[in-house]
Amino acid sequence: MVSQMELLSNSNGYKLWNKATQIIPGGNSLLSKRPDRYAPGIWPTYFSRAKGCEIWDIDGNKYIDMAQMGIGTAILGYCNDEVDAAVVDAVNSGISTTLNAPEEVALAESLLNSNPFAGGVKFARTGGEAMAIAVRIARAHSKRDTIAFSGYHGWSDWYLASNLSSANNLTDHLLPGLDPLGVPSGLEGTIYPFKYNDVDDFSRVIERHPDVGTIVIEGARYDYPSEEFLHIISSTAKKYGIVIISDEITSGWRVSNGGVYKTKNFIPDIVVYGKGMGNGYAISAVVGKKDIMNIAQDTFISSTFWTERIGFVAALKTLEIFKRDRVWEHLMEIGSLIGEGWLRLAKKHGLILQITDFKPLITMKFGYSDTNQEIITLFTQEMLKRGYLASTSVYVSIAHSKEIVEDYLKHVDSVFNVISKAISDQNVQSLLECSVKVDGFKRLT
Repeated sequence: MVSQMELLSNSNGYKLWNKATQIIPGGNSLLSKRPDRYAPGIWPTYFSRAKGCEIWDIDGNKYIDMAQMGIGTAILGYCNDEVDAAVVDAVNSGISTTLNAPEEVALAESLLNSNPFAGGVKFARTGGEAMAIAVRIARAHSKRDTIAFSGYHGWSDWYLASNLSSANNLTDHLLPGLDPLGVPSGLEGTIYPFKYNDVDDFSRVIERHPDVGTIVIEGARYDYPSEEFLHIISSTAKKYGIVIISDEITSGWRVSNGGVYKTKNFIPDIVVYGKGMGNGYAISAVVGKKDIMNIAQDTFISSTFWTERIGFVAALKTLEIFKRDRVWEHLMEIGSLIGEGWLRLAKKHGLILQITDFKPLITMKFGYSDTNQEIITLFTQEMLKRGYLASTSVYVSIAHSKEIVEDYLKHVDSVFNVISKAISDQNVQSLLECSVKVDGFKRLT
């Protein structure tokens, strides 16, 4: 009898990915969707349709998404009826014309209502674009080029320039050993990393580079920022006239009507949103203090599709639902259920495992050092057999019900048992029916 894994390795999805790698450099346009990051050779890779938290691949197999949910974009679940209906109405009325879409003004007003510290908004379509805009504005306002940062903030030159001075600068923020090939060498010495939640490391960076004009941090990075960490950032910025950018592209809208910063008595100068703001439709925003944002009129920030109507309409409806249903409360509750379930089952099966504090993007970390990648790959492989797209992180959505989580954890129980026995018998590798996952960046040949 042919196993499901053999079927997957000979599927249309697998064949299409092999074709893609020959004509699309890297196979696709997003590293996070490469199959080698999950279960190389058997990961379904391509979808035909999706609804709620269910996905059908191009071979007709159905999976429950207990992994990335569109890399965090589908905060209301795939194909939310209300959002999609608003978008269809917009499409039928025209989405890109010589004139502006009035929904741009409505969305700006909505974001300012959710961010009372702010007085201006600029829109883009992707998180990387929005961060580039935010950095341009911050540099223009501070009149200083140098940036201190912590966390992941996209693919742009300003960010990757960190590795011009040391190949390891992005190791704890993006990927280890990433070559900044194509980044202008003149940007060397303009951006410096500091460790998340490490007050001493932050202070050292500022002491060594007193010309810093911008500080960039993530709203949350697996765990929440400490009060001490945010306090020293705020006080330092105030003392030296530094602009603070809070990147809430991942964390925004998941723990409050806005971002993590609103739960921490912390006020940045600029906050950046993306991902879940349009529930899968492309939209991002830079929201900041009025005097800082107004500098955008003195530099050049402009693009045709930043005025396209669909993103505005989708975001307006998504944020309406978000506030109306207090979606963040559900995300926190479900994320906690998943994390507690992982811990309970890990204890049952004698596995070394920890979970993170940021519940809407709940993450588990195995404690087996050199064999972690093999263990995680085995987890993904075995969950695929049971009808789940699964990894060590779950972007929780409103579509994830308690019942779905209960069924999921029953299968995790079974898979943890497989993993526990494999670790005990020292045969994890021999149980793999695919290659070991690869987290870092690599060239595809």
